[in-house]
Amino acid sequence: MAASSASSSCTLRYFSTLIITLSLALNTRCAPSEPAEFEVGGEHGWRVPDNNDTWFYTRWAADNRFHVGDSLSFVYHNDSVMVVEKYAYYHCNTSKPIYVFRDEGKTLIKLDRAGPFYFISGNSEHCKEGQRLEVDVMSDAPPHPIVMPPSSPAAPAPAPSSAFAVAESLPLALFAFFTAGLARLFASHH
Repeated sequence: MAASSASSSCTLRYFSTLIITLSLALNTRCAPSEPAEFEVGGEHGWRVPDNNDTWFYTRWAADNRFHVGDSLSFVYHNDSVMVVEKYAYYHCNTSKPIYVFRDEGKTLIKLDRAGPFYFISGNSEHCKEGQRLEVDVMSDAPPHPIVMPPSSPAAPAPAPSSAFAVAESLPLALFAFFTAGLARLFASHH
């Protein structure tokens, strides 16, 4: 009875881990099929953060993943949005913006390249109180493979393994890994 209980507990832990891992893998936005629109600041919108919470927009950006083609929606009143260089972002310098948007209510900005984007309020005092945003846009291009030089010029390249083909898809690879573990688990208890 004790061995059966231990086996059931082990199986339950395994399935719990499997379900959580697969859920995370499948919910990860690896290669978006459609661009997303993010409302900057969520319900807070684009305004001076409460109680001089100067890290508000930094935390908001860290909670999201931005890809080329996505858009940022700035919703605000009696304010503006400036796209600026890195220096202007860190020093709340409103004198030389790349772009200025003063549309009352809503400004939609498309993220058209990978890399950092910097936004500040047109009011430098608002910027100093935390109304500024840096987003890092991820490229949707697959990562470049690492090419290692051959160990000797005469050595033939190894044939690709079937495991490599499975690993090209993260969710499928995780499923294969846990399925193999589950098979070993059942084989050891039966």
